[in-house]
Amino acid sequence: MLLLSRENIKQVFTMKDAIEADKVAFQLFSEDKTDVPLRTQIVSEKQNGTFLFMPSYVPDLDAASLKIINIFPDNIDKGLSSAPAQVLLVDGKTGYVNALLDGVTVTQFRTGAASGVAFDVLGRKDAKKGALIGTGGQAATQLEAMICARDLETVYVFDQNPERTKEFSEQMNEELKAYGTEILPAATSDEAIGDADLIVTVTPATSPVFDGSKVKAGATVSCVGSYQPHMQEMDPVVLERASKIYFDSEEAVLSEAGDILIPLEDGTITKDDFTGDIGEVLMGKIGGRENDEEIIVFKTVGIGAQDLVTAQKIYERALEEKIGTEWS
Repeated sequence: MLLLSRENIKQVFTMKDAIEADKVAFQLFSEDKTDVPLRTQIVSEKQNGTFLFMPSYVPDLDAASLKIINIFPDNIDKGLSSAPAQVLLVDGKTGYVNALLDGVTVTQFRTGAASGVAFDVLGRKDAKKGALIGTGGQAATQLEAMICARDLETVYVFDQNPERTKEFSEQMNEELKAYGTEILPAATSDEAIGDADLIVTVTPATSPVFDGSKVKAGATVSCVGSYQPHMQEMDPVVLERASKIYFDSEEAVLSEAGDILIPLEDGTITKDDFTGDIGEVLMGKIGGRENDEEIIVFKTVGIGAQDLVTAQKIYERALEEKIGTEWS
């Protein structure tokens, strides 16, 4: 079994690689070539946390995986990751576990890349300004995916903690300087999104974190943070204004994401407003953006196929480059 740490993974894998891996995963999922049971959730009210178990199997890749990821938002105040995780990659021919990967890094790559796919496939080609709301454990790769998918001039970042917003912006300016995008702290979420072509929200909020009426025409909005029925970071107003609404998996979203469940329940939207899964766009089964004025929403909760394909690609690259630690 090959052990792959965060450092090992970053030696062999890039955000561009992750976006391509997610495209493969979304298309395989929409072609019904994956066996991805809905993830198992165990909520810990005591710790304000959630234990998540995500299995996946793709016969075409002769591979299976299990990701254990535990969402503990309060960890950010302890200087710890808010989503500690591991991924077990399994040989589909023998059933042996052939790799154990740092799941935080795999998750950050594949979750960021989901927004990257949405922006690459659905975003305006001439997008120049971005907005990021939230600075937690998934925020850095969401930001990188945004500027990897489009050559942005500026991205405004907002978090409820101004000091954290400033520190995050400074850190990202240094870490992502090769992209040439200026990362700026915003005083309010309205300031962040006001002129943004691409918007990402990645928070555990239970009430909307931006004013949907201020989203400009032509914007593409990727909502990443809500993963339970009571969570709602997206303003339903933007759903009313949206020309199209896409998902990574409609079934998964409707099983757990308050961003969609709450406005469905109160009648703000109906299922007739849904356009489809993004894998169907990649297949050419349904259309994408039709003009530069459409507001498009993408809601992702994550599917196991993303972890499997991403882990498999990392594992193959690590074998080629002889990176990682053998454990037997």
